[in-house]
Amino acid sequence: ILSSSHHNTNRCPHGHFPTTKMTTTIDLYPDIVLSGDLSPEIGPEIDELCDEIKEACKGFGTDENALIKAMAKDQTTRTKVAMHYEPKHGKDLRKLVDKECRGDFGEAMELLAVPPDVAEANLIRKATKGAGTNEKLLYTIICGRSNADMNALKKAYFKTHGEDLGSEIKSEVGGDLEDFLFTCIQGLEDEFDPEVHTEDKAAEDAEAFYEAGEGRWGTDEKGIFNLLSTSPPQYLEMVNNVYTEKYDVTLFHAFKKELGGDVEDAVLFALGMKLKPYETVAELIKESCAGIGTNELLLMSSIIRYQAILPDVMTAHEELFGKSLHDRVRSETRSDFEKVLVEILDNA
Repeated sequence: ILSSSHHNTNRCPHGHFPTTKMTTTIDLYPDIVLSGDLSPEIGPEIDELCDEIKEACKGFGTDENALIKAMAKDQTTRTKVAMHYEPKHGKDLRKLVDKECRGDFGEAMELLAVPPDVAEANLIRKATKGAGTNEKLLYTIICGRSNADMNALKKAYFKTHGEDLGSEIKSEVGGDLEDFLFTCIQGLEDEFDPEVHTEDKAAEDAEAFYEAGEGRWGTDEKGIFNLLSTSPPQYLEMVNNVYTEKYDVTLFHAFKKELGGDVEDAVLFALGMKLKPYETVAELIKESCAGIGTNELLLMSSIIRYQAILPDVMTAHEELFGKSLHDRVRSETRSDFEKVLVEILDNA
């Protein structure tokens, strides 16, 4: 099984991920989160980082540079710091950061001040409880996730906000998007099994996708949602190849034709995260910077949330757009907000 801790293995030329090797969707959370380890080994380096954070926030004014250096670490280190800071210094790290940092910079630092699953639970809360639902933020967190990630996220949401994530989606989202997100939340992706996921089955499911979409009057959205969410990447690639050979269009084109609005975007994103995850994230980051003004929340959440696979995302970004991710971030952000995002890229 490929997990985020092995994200550089099985690479092929041009940075494209060889999807045939992906037996399950990539885990974005580190092992410390997925294992539910509540008392990890805390080495002296975690103690030192906690002390550096306290020192950076001491007295009049904040030493933002020192705070960024101490907090923009890898996911495992950040998780340990988030767990250890309050027992060591008697203050909740997220609340401390909220008091010390402002604006987009402050929002980014708050995402770094808690474990990754809690950060995403908080982002979902923000996406559903603000002025109107932020559908894009919502579906980019929920769609295209591994079973392990989804189970951890549901637990974190309930623990942090006291509500069931599925019930929250049903109360805040409607229509086909609600149905698709609810299907994704179940975390029912099969692991690839060559005895089950055969070429014959791929032909059957390619036909099933066709019958649910282009081959019928009206679209059987739930049929599409179930097939997409339960199919592992390696198998979905087989289905896509059969579909393309038989109907002269890819599943991406077929779904684009049959669906519309937010649910179309969500389905295409989920399909992308299974078949071409690094390109899909690179495109999401570019999208956050498109048009007039930058979508700072989408930009920061994408870079922080996908930290585990950033090296491959950076490669894909440069190949797709002829520009480094560092250059994109520097051209779209400024001041301390720029510094913290660049620090995360530097540490990837």
